[in-house]
Amino acid sequence: MAQHKSAEKRNRQTIARTEVNRVRVGQIRTMIKSVEAAILSGDKTKAQTAFVAAKPVIMSGVNKGVLKKTTASRKVSRLSARVKAIGAKAAG
Repeated sequence: MAQHKSAEKRNRQTIARTEVNRVRVGQIRTMIKSVEAAILSGDKTKAQTAFVAAKPVIMSGVNKGVLKKTTASRKVSRLSARVKAIGAKAAG
């Protein structure tokens, strides 16, 4: 257990920061799931709208430090490819 005031303060800060970061990660996951649900429904306009809304939330995770830049870029890229593929499946 922490004995010094500074260590006790650091413990309080860590608990508060962890809670905030859990909320942020949860928001990112929710947005990704909404895009995936729209993709599975097959509605391209709905999927594009969900993707446009999800992209800034995912990328803000990088600025807040809950995601690495490459991880966020990979998620955005894969979602984008899946959204674009909806029209290709209908045409082909």
